Amino acid sequence: MTRWLSADWARRLGLGLAAFLLAVLLATFLTSIVLVLGGYSPTETISLMVESAGRPRTQTLIINSATFYYLSAVAVAIGFRMNLFNIGVDGQYRLAALFAAYVGGAISLPAPLHVTVVVITAVLVGAMWASVAALLKVTRGVSEVISTIMLNFIATGLVAWLFNTERFAVQISANDIATKTIPESGRVPGISLISGSSVKVYGFIVLAIAVGIAYHVFLSRTQRGFDLRATGMSEQAAVASGVNIKRMVIIAMVLSGAVAGLVSLPDLLGSSYAYKTNFPAGIGFTGIAIALLGRNHAVGMALAALFWGFLDNASNVLDLNRIPKEIVIIMQGTMVLAVVIAYELARRFRITQEQRRVSRELAATPTPEGVPA
Repeated sequence: MTRWLSADWARRLGLGLAAFLLAVLLATFLTSIVLVLGGYSPTETISLMVESAGRPRTQTLIINSATFYYLSAVAVAIGFRMNLFNIGVDGQYRLAALFAAYVGGAISLPAPLHVTVVVITAVLVGAMWASVAALLKVTRGVSEVISTIMLNFIATGLVAWLFNTERFAVQISANDIATKTIPESGRVPGISLISGSSVKVYGFIVLAIAVGIAYHVFLSRTQRGFDLRATGMSEQAAVASGVNIKRMVIIAMVLSGAVAGLVSLPDLLGSSYAYKTNFPAGIGFTGIAIALLGRNHAVGMALAALFWGFLDNASNVLDLNRIPKEIVIIMQGTMVLAVVIAYELARRFRITQEQRRVSRELAATPTPEGVPA
């Protein structure tokens, strides 16, 4: 039995890697066609990006980008594992960022406690905003896709209403506003992981790694995690085994929102130290792509986040060589489509192979005497 499980795990891993490589190759091929049609050399473009990724500063920026991309992907993946589509991560993390920045700039506490209060604020705001969609689903049957999309718009309006000098912001220049700057006690110092780099890796990467480990342990080693995965695979079977579906919807959405609240903190506590008009948006939607690319697996999403960070940061060199960096956006979009297609092909292939294996085992099983074959 153990040997069969090991072989099955190896087959799944092999199919997953094959699907990932197929997606990358297909996306590269399609992007190369676009480059050729535009009069650019695909080989030169990729070489420039790889060369740029070899520089210490670019490597640090890749890791920093991957940190908040990974948190966003984990937030999305928690819902995905239960067949819930939390499209509202973008609104959840931006609302959490504003409140966390406001609280962080308004209080003065010893360093560990100050950071803890900011983190808890972000987690609670993200969880609270996600819980609205969860309650609408379990009490009124509203699709979480529709409700989270609408909540994104509401969060945008709420942030705009709160982010002014009459409420959460202060004037920092004639034409710009921001929340009060978070003092030193509320900041997370960077880590010098790469020698020769002029910037440091976000210290928040430690918490991001911890979140990934907690995500894996929760899904594979806890009863609630098993219930969540079981519900995602077959809601009817989960109900038959005694799982409370409504409770699991609330748990999954609240956990997803809580992790979403952390998305902005690497930059907020490690670089900007305030919520500003140019605060990054759209990370929640990037998390959806990375969760798909990493197949909702803790390690797979980490690799996908690093790859996405590479595409984002290594592409900056293209503008200097008169190659439109928007080609990377095309590559990212085609890769998401390729991933969906490749993983579906891999899933169908695995099912076919499993059916053939079962058929061979049944054919090889001797029929008892007196029982018709």
